[in-house]
Amino acid sequence: MTAKEDFMRKFNEAFAKSDTAFLVANVSDDIEWTVYGDKTISGIEDFKKTVEEMKTQAKVVMELDRIITHGNTATVNGTMQMTESGKISTYAFADVCVLSGFKNPKIKRMKSYVIKIADHEK
Repeated sequence: MTAKEDFMRKFNEAFAKSDTAFLVANVSDDIEWTVYGDKTISGIEDFKKTVEEMKTQAKVVMELDRIITHGNTATVNGTMQMTESGKISTYAFADVCVLSGFKNPKIKRMKSYVIKIADHEK
């Protein structure tokens, strides 16, 4: 696994763990995050507020399928299950990112595609 692939794995794991400090530390000050069908987040303060609001009491299990990096671009896709109050929701996701550089990169742009694929009772 390359350093950029490892970085992207850790970044996605931080989302699953609601690790706001790690997420904020690893995006650029001018981050732009588009969640298609939902919203666009601009700037680090808006990003921090959004990830704080996303913190959940749900148990999250994420499974990464692929991490692809090339130059300053990275793509990650996979699934995540969120269990809360006996209900399990499963989502498929893909994130396409532009990194700020090659050494010690931060995420500068992120475009997220998230689709709910199932709901189950536990």
